[in-house]
Amino acid sequence: MRITLEELREQARPEIELLEILSLEGQHYMARLTLNGGTFLLSDKAGHTRLFRSSWEVQDTLGSLDVWETEIVHPSAYHEMVGMPADDIEPLRIRIHKDRS
Repeated sequence: MRITLEELREQARPEIELLEILSLEGQHYMARLTLNGGTFLLSDKAGHTRLFRSSWEVQDTLGSLDVWETEIVHPSAYHEMVGMPADDIEPLRIRIHKDRS
C-alpha cells in the first residue's frame, strides 16, 4: 500500500512503528513505513514511490513525525557477483534509531 506525506500529516498523531530506509541502486533511497498494523511505501501525490538522495533526507522529511524505530535496509547481490548461487539471503539491516521496545 502507498501513503503520501500529506496523508501522514492529516492523521491525528501518526505513530510510525518502524521506518525502513531501503537502499536502492544508483544512490537512491525509499521509505517503507509500518503504522496502524500496515506497511506503506511513501509516495508522491501521483502514486509514484518517493525517492531520496540520502538516508538523512528521508529522516529530515519525516522528522516532525513520531518514529519509534529506524533501520537502513541494504540488499546485496554479492553472492551472485562472485559466482555463488543467488539464494534467498536476508538484506543487511542497520538500526540507526530506537525510541520504544
